[in-house]
Amino acid sequence: MSNPVNIPGNLKFTSSHEWVKTEADGTVSIGITQHAQELLGDMVFVETPEVGRKLKAKEECAVVESVKAAADIYAPVNGVVTAVNSELDSTPEDINADPYGSWMFRMKPDNPADVAALMDAKAYQAVVDSEAH
Repeated sequence: MSNPVNIPGNLKFTSSHEWVKTEADGTVSIGITQHAQELLGDMVFVETPEVGRKLKAKEECAVVESVKAAADIYAPVNGVVTAVNSELDSTPEDINADPYGSWMFRMKPDNPADVAALMDAKAYQAVVDSEAH
């Protein structure tokens, strides 16, 4: 068995290893999971989508690059980008230090029910476990 992965119960998840947190104002923050950053290794670059960009669910919208590989980040739901975490431009390693505290971008979902339909922690743990075998 692999080490248990830190998967916060208050977040939603995608099968492509993004986490999604609903904020008080109805927007959602998106980042990559602890599992994803462990697979990628030390982050060296983060490219975020432009504010105002309209995204479709599962659309490539951001990129993270590590010393090992580059990985696309996908929009979890349909919506519009409302903010980006520009601190990651100069400190992409924040993702390694605190993957669930280092959001990449925020978006306003077209339909909040789409967010509710994403995977919960238990379902995401099953995805991680299935990849370990």
